Amino acid sequence: MSAPQPSTAALATPDLIGMYRAMLLTRALDLKAWTLSLQGKAHFVITGRGHEAAQVGSAFALRRGLDFVVPYYRSLGVAVALGMTAREIMLNVLARDGDPNGRGRQLCCHFSDPRKRIFSGSSVVATQIPHAVGLALSLALRGDPGIVITYFGEGATSKGDFHEALNFAGVFRLPVIFFCENNGYAISVPQHRQMAIQDVASRAAGYGFPGVVVDGNDILAVYQVTREAIARAERGEGPTLIEAKTYRLTPHSSADDDRTYRSREEVAAWEARDPIRRFREYLLSEGLLTEAEDAALQAAVREEVEEAAAFAEAAPYPPPEDALTHIYAETEAAVPGETPWRPSH
Repeated sequence: MSAPQPSTAALATPDLIGMYRAMLLTRALDLKAWTLSLQGKAHFVITGRGHEAAQVGSAFALRRGLDFVVPYYRSLGVAVALGMTAREIMLNVLARDGDPNGRGRQLCCHFSDPRKRIFSGSSVVATQIPHAVGLALSLALRGDPGIVITYFGEGATSKGDFHEALNFAGVFRLPVIFFCENNGYAISVPQHRQMAIQDVASRAAGYGFPGVVVDGNDILAVYQVTREAIARAERGEGPTLIEAKTYRLTPHSSADDDRTYRSREEVAAWEARDPIRRFREYLLSEGLLTEAEDAALQAAVREEVEEAAAFAEAAPYPPPEDALTHIYAETEAAVPGETPWRPSH
């Protein structure tokens, strides 16, 4: 099932400019993190360059403080759109003490912030998908409002976690959205070597709910299909699988060399379809943004990111004695005066 034509009826001009700014900030943070990695200051970075429309468009459709998000390692744009600041992102990239995602205990780009209802995920691919279903089951059992959305790449759909989660969610008609950012490659493995189907979304039919294909580089189309999936879940009609077809413009991570598995001509063709440039041209053509306003906005975003990086570089690392905090369960002593158990190493 393909996405309908996008509508901006629910979006005022400030909302559209806010979406554009979130895309710009996501791209600028991504570029800065990549630079810090090349300089040896950031140990490991996962890029989402090219995914900005899919991430920001879907996140803007969510109700802040109500809906829950279970992201994956490429979800920078989701975190930014939900209000994570440039400073917080840079603290995460450099594993500093003030990082709200785990205070340096997690890999870079493993987003988590209870204040924003962003749940921490595992480093293992696809394990966040059944976690999201469990969270949706909790909402259903409690009768609580809101929905759950979980993000993943098309490579994750080759894991058993994906199929088990979709089956369970379909059987119990849970309020969950499965959001697949299909960039064509599971690290270096192209889609045609992973699955014998053209659209990941077609798999939803086997679990009894709709699958929707959307142009993942069209932020307004992504926004609309996500809003419709939220409304469907709120009506008690169950899950939706959204497949946003997009492309990552950089290697899988700072440890990857994409020249070994895709041509420069292929990358260049997708760079010409850059989602940020596309949305910028739309805003200019509709008279919602001027060239001068755009230049000022881009300059402000670059300045914000440079300040955030400097702030994070000056921030302290977590103290060594705090390394095991929140790693092992810490319970009160069963016997008065007895020392609670602690790991011996």
